[in-house]
Amino acid sequence: MKKIILTGGGTAGHVTPNIALVPELKAADFEIKYIGSKKGMEKQLVEDAGLDYAGISSGKLRRYFSLQNFIDPFKIVKGYFQAKRVIKKFKPDVVFSKGGFVTVPVVYAAAKYGIPVISHESDITPGLANKLSLKKTSVVCYSFPETAKHLGSKGKYTGSPLRAELFEGNPEVAKKMCGFTDDKPIIMVTGGSLGAENVNKLVRDALPELLKNYNVAHLCGEGKLDETLKNTPGYAQFEYIKEEMKDFFAMADLIISRAGANSIFEIVALAKPNILIPLSAAASRGDQILNAKSFEKQRFSVVLEEDGATGEDLVNKVNELYANKDKYIETMKTSNFRGGVDAIVDTIKELAK
Repeated sequence: MKKIILTGGGTAGHVTPNIALVPELKAADFEIKYIGSKKGMEKQLVEDAGLDYAGISSGKLRRYFSLQNFIDPFKIVKGYFQAKRVIKKFKPDVVFSKGGFVTVPVVYAAAKYGIPVISHESDITPGLANKLSLKKTSVVCYSFPETAKHLGSKGKYTGSPLRAELFEGNPEVAKKMCGFTDDKPIIMVTGGSLGAENVNKLVRDALPELLKNYNVAHLCGEGKLDETLKNTPGYAQFEYIKEEMKDFFAMADLIISRAGANSIFEIVALAKPNILIPLSAAASRGDQILNAKSFEKQRFSVVLEEDGATGEDLVNKVNELYANKDKYIETMKTSNFRGGVDAIVDTIKELAK
């Protein structure tokens, strides 16, 4: 039996792609261990998936000034030695890294023991963790064709690993959870696993107009429920959905989303007409803007920039999208973004030899 360590953390986008690989890895007779941060949200997700979890110390990799920048290097060094102990005991044949700040000490520890490392980059341009790990990585799998120029000879186009259960949703389960009983088209709103304040505000500003013609299922993030909107007919809000996410996808006629790569590849694979509201350049490294522009260019998505956007703008975009939804569905169905699990697992098996 071969052994593999999976690592990734910080957001669900760095965890769920790892979990998507698990059924095929088990079928290929791999023993799996997961390394994440001691206090990260990934711990619960990984343990719920039935995987053995090892938590290590981790520091956040920031591009801006913070006093924590003087403390976190020590956390990263501590995490490196903790990762070395886990790796020395488990003796993996290969490591797969999905990104996020916790992965850097794991990748460097694996390289110290001569263990091959495969990483995966979901965004068009590599994130900071993957950039820091590039020299220690044997292969970098990627989702966007545009990413190839950033990776050189180590790059390998595989697509994004998507969970098989995404395609098995039951819309009636989600409708019952939301209390939707009429035939209005349903909009699902998601800002990612941590929610998105600006998206939430835009949607709630637009709600009086949207509810005239649509039902709205709003996944707004932990602590971001609006109690004043409780029991509003046609509007259902949730902090976070996990097991039933596949059912919410199946229920949705339209989706409003941030432009995190994993989420948008799921949306396109499911051929769901969508509006992307990328995180602004002022609040990020701009990766979501590039992701969204790529999907807009390919006619998979309608894009609404959050800077200066109003509820009225969102309503107009929704109506425009719904009127042309069939064109978007057809274009998405002709794409080749159906998931990269097989290609990634084949790469893992090759390096594990």
